[in-house]
Amino acid sequence: MAKWVYLFKEGKAEMKNLLGGKGANLAEMTNLGLPIPQGFIVTTEACTDYYKSGKTVTEEIKGQIFEAMAKLEEEQGKKFGDTENPLLVSVRSGARASMPGMMDTILNLGLNDVAVEGFAKKTGNPRFAYDSYRRFIQMFSDVVMEMSKTFFEGILDEIKEEKGAQFDTDLTADDLKEVIAKYKAIYKEKMGEEFPQDPKVQLIEAITAVFRSWDNPRAIYYRRMNDIPGDWGTAVNIQTMVFGNMGDTSGTGVAFTRNPSTGEAKIYGEYLINAQGEDVVAGIRTPLPISKLEEDMPECYAEFMAIATKLENHYRDMQDMEFTIEDKTLYFLQTRNGKRTAPAALQIACDLVDEGKITPQEAIKRIEAKALDQLLHPAFDVAALKAGKVIGSALPASPGAAAGKVYFTAVDAKNAAEKGERVILVRLETSPEDIEGMHAAEGILTVRGGMTSHAAVVARGMGTACVSGCGAININEEAKVFTLGGETIVEGDYISLDGSTGNIYLGDIKTVEAEISGNFDRIMKWADEFRSLKVRTNADTPEDAANAIKFGAEGIGLCRTEHMFFEADRIPKIRKMILSKTVEAREEALNELIPFQRDDFKALYEVMEGRPVTIRFLDPPLHEFVPTEEEDIIALAKDMNLTVEEVKATCESLHEFNPMMGHRGCRLAVTYPEIARMQTRAVMEAAIAVKNEKGIDVVPEIMIPLVGEKRELKFVKDIVVETAEAVLAENNTEMVYHVGTMIEIPRAALLADEIAEEAEFFSFGTNDLTQMTFGFSRDDAGKFLEAYYTNKIYESDPFARLDQEGVGKLVQMAAEKGRATRPDIKLGICGEHGGDPSTVEFCHNIGLNYVSCSPFRVPIARLAAAQANLNNPR
Repeated sequence: MAKWVYLFKEGKAEMKNLLGGKGANLAEMTNLGLPIPQGFIVTTEACTDYYKSGKTVTEEIKGQIFEAMAKLEEEQGKKFGDTENPLLVSVRSGARASMPGMMDTILNLGLNDVAVEGFAKKTGNPRFAYDSYRRFIQMFSDVVMEMSKTFFEGILDEIKEEKGAQFDTDLTADDLKEVIAKYKAIYKEKMGEEFPQDPKVQLIEAITAVFRSWDNPRAIYYRRMNDIPGDWGTAVNIQTMVFGNMGDTSGTGVAFTRNPSTGEAKIYGEYLINAQGEDVVAGIRTPLPISKLEEDMPECYAEFMAIATKLENHYRDMQDMEFTIEDKTLYFLQTRNGKRTAPAALQIACDLVDEGKITPQEAIKRIEAKALDQLLHPAFDVAALKAGKVIGSALPASPGAAAGKVYFTAVDAKNAAEKGERVILVRLETSPEDIEGMHAAEGILTVRGGMTSHAAVVARGMGTACVSGCGAININEEAKVFTLGGETIVEGDYISLDGSTGNIYLGDIKTVEAEISGNFDRIMKWADEFRSLKVRTNADTPEDAANAIKFGAEGIGLCRTEHMFFEADRIPKIRKMILSKTVEAREEALNELIPFQRDDFKALYEVMEGRPVTIRFLDPPLHEFVPTEEEDIIALAKDMNLTVEEVKATCESLHEFNPMMGHRGCRLAVTYPEIARMQTRAVMEAAIAVKNEKGIDVVPEIMIPLVGEKRELKFVKDIVVETAEAVLAENNTEMVYHVGTMIEIPRAALLADEIAEEAEFFSFGTNDLTQMTFGFSRDDAGKFLEAYYTNKIYESDPFARLDQEGVGKLVQMAAEKGRATRPDIKLGICGEHGGDPSTVEFCHNIGLNYVSCSPFRVPIARLAAAQANLNNPR
């Protein structure tokens, strides 16, 4: 019989995949002899079995749960469901990868109408007992029965107003009995039955709810955002309750062994007296800094600090800890490696190396490559910031600069961002349901909440600027308006947030590029030392190329030449070529473009200073260049001595039914060889000029796009070689150059061994290869992909993360076939997948030579390549 349930003392840290991260750490802390409320873990395998069994917890698993509960009862000297001295438990999720705030928790489980009276007598604290019961009813109704918590919040607010109470803690036991009666009445009205009284039913329903929460929309979205497989499942942790809401000698808090925003090696956290855990993260009351605990309860603080230090030394990483103090007795509820901002991640990694706790290799493996994106985005311009009007300030919950239009709901924020707007999400307080709007926003501003509130923790994990706990805001979310500092801000108005200082500014403040130095340079040097995969960039301009070099690019893997034709002084010439009726006329028009192309390539070569540059010849269909505005059509007709009707007719004839699969790529050069001749001449003349004028040796790499047949490539390659040799002869010089192709058609991958007879290098264009393999375009996929995620057909966007099972197999096959024909063939990837860490790891594992990505993703690729090589050396 399979083992589905483990007591904490039966587990260990190495069982993370089975017990989940939280469960494995609770087991490890138990083994270390730390003050942990004991309990048991229902495994991740039980979660996957729940889905396999038709979303049912089997009788076998239920049996093991109640066996474990019996052992826990014996250990605690209390009985689950007892009416006089009940054993109460918390039920929490615990996936193997940390997913803070994404799944659900239930506290105080085991109370009912009778047990609460016995609990009140046993503890001698009726107010505490009834407060625990009203919390349980609300959480169970919300999480398990999926009733809106607004029903309960409204009742609580009404009674607080009626009793003149500012906080929940101001309510008496009798007040809370009244709250409970109204809670139960609304439960019966909405659910059509009484609130469940059997603790065993409560427990199984709660465990089922945690399993179910693995597939709630926010969890699915978070997994997609963080590359967490859906088949991992979540464990469930059932833990004896300890109570921070027993009075002024009790409390609860969240703390980090180092600052999660800056990385400073100093304890960082918050706590609340007379509260339970959700009070701290929900932002209902303003928490106190952890340093205040030293004044309130010095013995607890000393013990807390000793255990926090022990945990960091044991795990050799910054820890995120939850703790509860029950009548001056300290308990740790969990520890985990803490989520941190990118600056903090670099600071902590470097400090831990300097402290001798970890090696540089371990430091590299611990930094989330995607998080580096946080470091590469703009900060506020100093002059603009000084001129800006501060309308308020609050807690600097997640660093960074953000400016955008105000929106008050996650849905509105997401929709506005999809239209290209920069968005600031303003909320009374965020909740897990807001995850998509938070992800879409440039910055987040909340009225409630502290430095460890939901908004703060999630924003830091995303690298999004966040200012939290701005109690001076008067907000009306329904009317979509707030006032602050004498200003009224309505939906669509601009504000700016400084997540590093907590300042809130009126208007749209200018930003500047981030500066990279210090710890970033140190980490990048380590990464370069440990990686074997080269990293290039996709760049079409000298400015992009210079930026990429600043970020560590080792060459250009993709220069899209079509982008060079759209400038005002060039587009008329390419249009003249397109509308020309004879080869001679086309050549005449193209000859006018040679100086422009030559100067473009020359500028790139100079910036790259001898680093490799792969130039892709013209790729898009010609209709993308023709005029659509009437005045442009008239001007072109006049310039070419044609009638407007003739121009319109030619433009219409160029219309493609499926441009993605139409007259584009190498097909243009087959139809119009003069295009390839012009571009080859420009490439070679630029290389010769740079060598003669700057002394820079250039080895041109010419890439023929969209090839699917060896003879097709040979036809275009022959034109390229003939032209290149002619240019070299004209200039009485010699130069090495290479001609390769872009593998972006499935047929090219299947016939890569034949194509390699002509191609000196392959560059995988995974954007088009993904489109053609899946049979849908990235432009249209947004119309239906959301339904695919919801229905668990796809777990991630195939245009953001390479589909390794399908498209990846084609890439691997083509690489193997290409090497079989030409052992020294150079292999790279130049789709935007080249900046995705999981794709970089895949490229390393199949033996590609390099990846190429946009300039700002170069550091991500460098770090991911180092991590891939440390995990799987080659």
